[in-house]
Amino acid sequence: MAQSRNRNLAAPLFSQVQRTWNRSFAQALESLSPGTTVRLPQDFRAEGRYNDPKHYPVIFRRCLEALAEADAVVAVLDGADVDAGVAFEIGRAHALGKPVVGIRTDYRPGAEQGVNLMVARACRYMVREPAFSEDVRLLARDTLRRLRRSHSVVS
Repeated sequence: MAQSRNRNLAAPLFSQVQRTWNRSFAQALESLSPGTTVRLPQDFRAEGRYNDPKHYPVIFRRCLEALAEADAVVAVLDGADVDAGVAFEIGRAHALGKPVVGIRTDYRPGAEQGVNLMVARACRYMVREPAFSEDVRLLARDTLRRLRRSHSVVS
């Protein structure tokens, strides 16, 4: 019987392209690792609404709860700078002792492994894939390999 795992996907979620990719990647992680559930903060809503400023406190609390309940966090580190919300989730997960696996498909250089030093050092492992590969399942497979390795270090 497969062990139940709860993962958070910390990723930018501000465009339809980002949300669609996030869902596709989460589905690939789940299909390649039976018993794994990937939570997408883009699905958090209050009173049936996603982006209503009066519900931001509820959504913020749900994000914190999801991080506390997660076994690990997978963080998408693409872009010229890492998304501010993703950086916060990485820092919070690191402070909670949760393994963080950063993934970067963006080929632009940065201080360390393509990103800010503090972000890179908070990630237990990094997965670097070339920007021109569009194989989400390969990226998911590589990410799961790092997640398994990170859990063997924690255990």
